[in-house]
Amino acid sequence: MSVNKRVVELKGDRILIIKGDRSFLLAGKAGKRFPLSILTADSEYCQTIEEDDIIAVSAPEGGSTRAAGMLMEIVRSHHMPLVVLPRDHPGSRRLRYVVSAGKEIRLDCTIVRGTHPEQHLLCSSEELGGIVLTGIPGGVEMAGLLPDITVETVFPGDIIAFP
Repeated sequence: MSVNKRVVELKGDRILIIKGDRSFLLAGKAGKRFPLSILTADSEYCQTIEEDDIIAVSAPEGGSTRAAGMLMEIVRSHHMPLVVLPRDHPGSRRLRYVVSAGKEIRLDCTIVRGTHPEQHLLCSSEELGGIVLTGIPGGVEMAGLLPDITVETVFPGDIIAFP
């Protein structure tokens, strides 16, 4: 896999769409510091999200960028808690979109959706597996992009606006 690095500038509330043939990931800057609750079957804890941290939504099987964008905005703008399921929970296979938040997010195709409280790890498709996103002042650094993966920036309203 390529360790090719690329920096993308993200001004304002713009977000990234990283696309493969069958899946995608949305990623945007948190934009401000806030506490994010992580809820597990046994406990609840709080993680501080910093202004340059990333909020990312992975769609390992593809789906609606509109739905993924709304999910990202409800976490980024309204600080909706993240729920982590137990590893053997039957609902994990029904999760079409999964969310992670933090300074660095590593995409991994070998983990079970929704079962990892560690916010540096996010379930992805095989085609996006291995990509690492790091929040930096003014943008996002990406490593591990393969040549057939596309990256573009958009305004959230462009993907979540009603038709």
